[in-house]
Amino acid sequence: MIVKIVTLFLIGMAVLAMFGRLRLPGTGGRRIAFGRSGTGKCPACGRHRIGSGPCPCGKG
Repeated sequence: MIVKIVTLFLIGMAVLAMFGRLRLPGTGGRRIAFGRSGTGKCPACGRHRIGSGPCPCGKG
C-alpha cells in the first residue's frame, strides 16, 4: 500500500515538473510573471520595478 502511495506521489511530481518546464508560444523565451509583462528592472539604476509606477530613483 505504501509503495503505491509513493509511486503515485512521484508520478504527480513528474507531471508537475513537466508543466513547470512548459513554454507558452509567443512569450519570446521569457516567463510570464502572473500576467505582468511590462515589469522588470529600471534602466537607470538597475532596481527591480514592482507594479506599473515610476522607479523610486526618479530617473527611470
